[in-house]
Amino acid sequence: MAENKQNNQNQKDRNNQQERDLNQLLKVRREKLAELQANGQDPFAITKYDVSHHSQEIKDHFESLEGQTVSVAGRMMSKRVMGKASFCNIQDLQGSIQVYVARDEIGEDSYKAFKKDDVGDILGVRGRVFLTKTGEKSIHAESVVLLSKSLQILPEKYHGLTNTDLRYRQRYVDLIMNEEVKETFLKRSRIISAIRRYLDSQGFMEVETPMLVANAGGAAARPFETHFNALDEDLKLRISLELYLKRLIVGGLEKVYEIGRVFRNEGLDTRHNPEFTLMELYQAYTDYHGMMDLTENLYRYVAKEVLGTTTIVYNGVEMDLGKPFARITMVDAVKQYAGVDFDSVNTLEEARALAKEHHIEYEERHKKGDILNLFFEEFAEEHLIQPTFVTDHPVEISPLTKRKPDHPEYVERFEFFMNGWEMANAYSELNDPLDQRERFKAQEEQLAQGDEEANTTDEDFLNALEIGMPPTGGIGYGIDRMVMLLTDSQAIRDVLLFPTMKSLPNDK
Repeated sequence: MAENKQNNQNQKDRNNQQERDLNQLLKVRREKLAELQANGQDPFAITKYDVSHHSQEIKDHFESLEGQTVSVAGRMMSKRVMGKASFCNIQDLQGSIQVYVARDEIGEDSYKAFKKDDVGDILGVRGRVFLTKTGEKSIHAESVVLLSKSLQILPEKYHGLTNTDLRYRQRYVDLIMNEEVKETFLKRSRIISAIRRYLDSQGFMEVETPMLVANAGGAAARPFETHFNALDEDLKLRISLELYLKRLIVGGLEKVYEIGRVFRNEGLDTRHNPEFTLMELYQAYTDYHGMMDLTENLYRYVAKEVLGTTTIVYNGVEMDLGKPFARITMVDAVKQYAGVDFDSVNTLEEARALAKEHHIEYEERHKKGDILNLFFEEFAEEHLIQPTFVTDHPVEISPLTKRKPDHPEYVERFEFFMNGWEMANAYSELNDPLDQRERFKAQEEQLAQGDEEANTTDEDFLNALEIGMPPTGGIGYGIDRMVMLLTDSQAIRDVLLFPTMKSLPNDK
């Protein structure tokens, strides 16, 4: 006991000493800034610096640039002072490059100032491209300018920190210290650009719809609520893009899409964040089969553009986007993976008995179709690793979808799965205003029975349908999950620059 007590005290003493040392280093940096400002050399007074090249660009085109003068700017990540000459590494958007700084080249005063610069400072460097004796492509500095003073200390090995919470809270540091993180977000940008290029090439029009709405419909989710003071009205943050985009189909815009944030008042886990990026698109005069074809072509195009291949690897598992995507009905998927044939289930009582037999929890409000979906989620989803379209959902869970003419208990809908995840959700859109009103009525009843994710009746949307909407196919894609798969990222937080985090006491 005494030994443990002494060990704890020793650790406490070490922590206190480390904190004192850190505070002293921070104090020194502020003193350096004060000295610069007193001498009329305030780095924060500099407004611009002309950059001619980036690090990787210089390396890629070394043969043509050797001996030429270039200017780069970025954060100094290391420095080795060796008397009259020094080396440092400058990190910019593309990577990093070594800089050789000699007193006789930049001048005694400038060299003296450079030696006082700290790791983390942002520098502008102008000099000649050359190859060192060790074969490293570098810049021989002719001038070095301090563009911004870093008053904090960068972690020495940020990627190795066990506190991943800090990485998400201080993404700016994560991007500086972890090259893989920066590459993930560069890929995310390229993925979204490729999506836009593909849809634009297919004649789709990108539009924007409201985020603040009176009626947050189009999905089964609980909305965030707020109050608009100017109109003294309660509003909600959108949970979907669907109902406004379909209004535009009514208006005659035959192919529309939107990539935007939606907000759902739900929990946090590796695949869910309360605000996330959704893309929805709608195309007149097609159906859910047309949406399947579009999805196959879109995914292949994006993978080829961003990764250079249609074969992707996620968490060690290979998935092939080059082959035709598998297609299976929800009933057949449950039959295959749970051994239960819902085509033989005729009553709600039979469905409930099967649920109890297979330890599926259901609520009193759940109907036969709801229980079929619960079976699917419990037994089938995890097996859908390769690209798969699960089709023909029960009408009870699809309030905005056309019924199958030959099987009205089911609808013309599919969910797209990869890696056991739902990646997209598509319909042959319901355009019968009378049927849609009845579906809304059923949703209102579920809401009254305690389903906080049920839709409410949207009278203006019903009016739009009464004006007349052509046969339409529509689909929603989870962009964040798509990015996760294409970047081999293990959690949605890894592909969101600023994921939702619980506020710290000092943040409030």
